[in-house]
Amino acid sequence: MCGRYSLITPTEALRQLMAFMDLLNLEPRYNVAPTQMMPVVRPEEGGRRRLVLLRWGLIPSWAKDATIGAKCINARTESVAEKPAFRTALRQRRCLVLADGYYEWRQEGKAKQPYRIVLKAGGPFAIAGIWEGWRSPAGEPIESFALITTVAGEDIAHIHDRMPVILAPEDYALWLDPDPAQLPRQLELLRPSPKGLISAYAVSMRVNFVRNDDEECIRPAAPAAPTLF
Repeated sequence: MCGRYSLITPTEALRQLMAFMDLLNLEPRYNVAPTQMMPVVRPEEGGRRRLVLLRWGLIPSWAKDATIGAKCINARTESVAEKPAFRTALRQRRCLVLADGYYEWRQEGKAKQPYRIVLKAGGPFAIAGIWEGWRSPAGEPIESFALITTVAGEDIAHIHDRMPVILAPEDYALWLDPDPAQLPRQLELLRPSPKGLISAYAVSMRVNFVRNDDEECIRPAAPAAPTLF
């Protein structure tokens, strides 16, 4: 699963890559956690792309309360088309989740070492996402999203067996296309990243704690000191 990510790229650079209309004032986020509000790109009438802030953790329209969202941060490629929580959103409400890195943990001895996964070439990328609208019993509207994950690509399989679906820029338009006839082609996009696209480096344990959201979260971890005998 993918439970943390980062987005520190300036908004203008994101807009140039993903061609959305808006220019929100986004603060750098080094350690994004579920239930927090984050930007996604989704299509509006007329084919325009809009940048909107949604809550991470999809709340199905039929949910009795919002707590289910914390369990629906990821939708698996293998089941997203069938699961009641995700299937309607997949058909009707797809989005691009903006990121420039994400975190996974690898078991190393008795501890789990966090790694940050980024594009080898650097820069931001879009994760395939779905979103949903929900209204609380008190009438409060909440829009939320989930990341779509797949099996890990060769570059990071040694760290974790899953990864978010990173879309190629030339596939953004297809993923956002509202035409129901495009769904078979859209499902074909839900695959691991090709070899050579991404890389990983170890970071400090600071990312384990939601309260830590600063530059130290993305700095490479200091190499372990040699054992002296």
